[in-house]
Amino acid sequence: MHLPVLYMTVTFSGKLLIRPLKNLSQTNIMISGQNKTKLKKAATPKGGLYMEPKLGNPQNTIAVIQKYNFVFQKKYGQNFLIDTHVLDKIITAAGITNNDMVLEIGPGIGTMTQYLASAARKVIAVEIDDHLIPILEDTLSEYDNVTILHDDILKVNITHLASQYNGGRPVKVVANLPYYITTPIIMGLFEKDVPVDNITVMVQKEVADRMQVGPGSKDYGALSLAVQYYAEPYLVANVPPNCFLPRPKVGSAVIRLKRYSSPPVSVRDPALMFRLIRASFNQRRKTLQNGLSNSPELSLSKEQIAQAILTLGMPASVRGETLTLEQFARLADYFFEHTHQKGNPLC
Repeated sequence: MHLPVLYMTVTFSGKLLIRPLKNLSQTNIMISGQNKTKLKKAATPKGGLYMEPKLGNPQNTIAVIQKYNFVFQKKYGQNFLIDTHVLDKIITAAGITNNDMVLEIGPGIGTMTQYLASAARKVIAVEIDDHLIPILEDTLSEYDNVTILHDDILKVNITHLASQYNGGRPVKVVANLPYYITTPIIMGLFEKDVPVDNITVMVQKEVADRMQVGPGSKDYGALSLAVQYYAEPYLVANVPPNCFLPRPKVGSAVIRLKRYSSPPVSVRDPALMFRLIRASFNQRRKTLQNGLSNSPELSLSKEQIAQAILTLGMPASVRGETLTLEQFARLADYFFEHTHQKGNPLC
């Protein structure tokens, strides 16, 4: 459905609201939800040209924070990026073009959003903190290609957004993610088969390291294997604490995850493979055999596990942290063929 330019269409919690704008410089839109939540689409700037990003440096960031008396919420892990060079690196690494739809998770005060809006055709920014919505309405008022969704990203139907705003084509995801929510968000995007081209995220450095390492490293684990099954990781940049306001206690890194068109290994039951992976790393110091036999997710005897390890040509003392993604796939296929199909569901 095509609407006249002077009308605004917004969606929140399944409700559609259409209101005429008094003029293109006013965008006061209220959604009638349970929490009287606001959703805003910014106005077209004068002359139809996008403004250069104004945020990204400490002075302007502090000015916005002071203007709204904003208080950082520790529960959301809020650290705003204040380095323009890092922002440029993120835009470049994500490969943003004027044909792209970008999903930004956690826009904060709109710093990254301004950069994204200057490069992309469409930006959907999802923010959970209601105190940031009026700030975003201010800082993004000159961009008509930005829609801000006040919601929890874990509850947002991203496939629907891609269909609505991008014709169902894959979107590019950009985010500055707090530690506590990094894995659920990234794995949610992959496991739910959301149409994603790549994910470029700021995370704690140790998390970025875990995503890209291989067997034998102390950082190698279930996250490494899960990410590398779905995407090719590439470390874009290490980012020190002084690039943020407030400064975090640990270093950060930008990593790009380029989604594979098909996984690099073939496995008959990916869910079974990931159960085996989790069981192997839940007790890292134990042998693979003990780790699998102790797992509540699996119903395998030590004899079955020992036979599988022997059949695949691995020593009985092998540990899960030494197996490659290909070896886990072969192990999963063995159990699928010799156990699962014979009436033992393994879980």
